Amino acid sequence: MPGDRRMAAARLNPGDFIRTRLPLLPVPGIPEIVLHKAVPASGLGRLAAEDDAFGSPYWAYYWLGGLALARFVLDRPGFVAGRRVLDLGCGSGLVAIAAAKAGAAQVLAADIDRYAVTATRLNAEANGVAFETVHADLTEGLVPAVDLILAGDVFYDPESAARVMPFLERCRAAGVEVLVGDPRRTSLPVARMRALAEYRFAETDSGMMRVSEVFAFD
Repeated sequence: MPGDRRMAAARLNPGDFIRTRLPLLPVPGIPEIVLHKAVPASGLGRLAAEDDAFGSPYWAYYWLGGLALARFVLDRPGFVAGRRVLDLGCGSGLVAIAAAKAGAAQVLAADIDRYAVTATRLNAEANGVAFETVHADLTEGLVPAVDLILAGDVFYDPESAARVMPFLERCRAAGVEVLVGDPRRTSLPVARMRALAEYRFAETDSGMMRVSEVFAFD
């Protein structure tokens, strides 16, 4: 019954679920950071069954674009040090955490999924950093008061790309720098990108090496 599902969801605290069922694990290629990550025993299906608003749990897994951006800012802190930084579509909060560790003066992590925002807060706490989080679609609003936008995996499909592109273009026109992390998906507007760095990461299960890049959005 829908009413029963809503009552069960009300009893289930997402933060408690993530904290107790998703173990903290080191991030592949980024040992400086640990994240709450889904494992077979996590039972993410329980969240989906108990909350009608539960979507894809992308915040519980590693994404190649985010991995590349996080590695990039940790290796080259000059890009973020002393600057106001937005992690757009923060997911697990990996990139925001890396920016905070690299010395950003201010970090804002934004996502449209409330579970992602909860996971980001818990992951930040686990890594000893603190920053502001917001549950909102910033692409529909004004240009944020930041110096740099870090956008990992926002071009994962045509729908997302169509929503994000006009926003990033407005931000660039306003003088905001934009760095994009992506493994060259088909929706990535390569003509607008200038490659800055390339990384290889091992998949958790197979060990297969996957390539991802960091681009300046021009």
